[in-house]
Amino acid sequence: MNTNIYFKEAKYEFLKLFRTRRYALSVLGMPLMFYCFFALGMPSEASFHLPAYLIATYGTFGVMSACLFGIGANLAHERSLGWLEMKRVSPMSGGVYLLGKIAANLVFCVAIELSLLATGLLFGNVKLTLWEAVRLTAVLVIGAIPFAALGVALGYLIQASSAPATLNMLNLPMAFCSGLWIPMMFLPPFVQKLAPFLPSYHLSKLALDMIGMDSAPAAAQHCEALAAFTLIFIGFAYWAFGHQRSAAEAAV
Repeated sequence: MNTNIYFKEAKYEFLKLFRTRRYALSVLGMPLMFYCFFALGMPSEASFHLPAYLIATYGTFGVMSACLFGIGANLAHERSLGWLEMKRVSPMSGGVYLLGKIAANLVFCVAIELSLLATGLLFGNVKLTLWEAVRLTAVLVIGAIPFAALGVALGYLIQASSAPATLNMLNLPMAFCSGLWIPMMFLPPFVQKLAPFLPSYHLSKLALDMIGMDSAPAAAQHCEALAAFTLIFIGFAYWAFGHQRSAAEAAV
């Protein structure tokens, strides 16, 4: 297997996203902006250090948004331009195309969390060891995979013109109900009961566990939940790919 083609596809996909200023600035800047407003601008109690908590939860929000928009909206746009048909008739495997998108967005996920860590350590009085910071970043990047699979599925189904609105209708409520913006303890009881049915909730709980801020750690259960969501979303993506391909063949 020639791994060089995977590297090149990921490299050029990353450069394309990086040069798309609207995407790069929003994906990198929005979690950091929210963090500065809510973590650095609000008082923190001695028993609950908000800047440390929000490094994990806004990191979860950041990687989720990066995958949904960087893959889902981007794929929908390229599909509308006929780029998928061009890729399909080329000698390159379709898997290279999708893996390149996923790999490029995972690089953005790393950059998002590193920016939050740097801000929290420098300005938020966050005390983390190097090992805790590495574990937190690794968990968020690996935990971004189910959202990448969901982004692929949605990218095959939604229309390019409505992609940002459609993805925001999914992304924003899921972030709020998972306790990513407001700590779970302050959310209404019915939202707290809904949260375990969302993948973002389980990823945020794992991230908080990596820095010792999960009051009831159950890492194995959260890992199992994320693995189940990953399989579901991969199956959804496979179905969406088949549905899009059948529609394209019927239109010929």
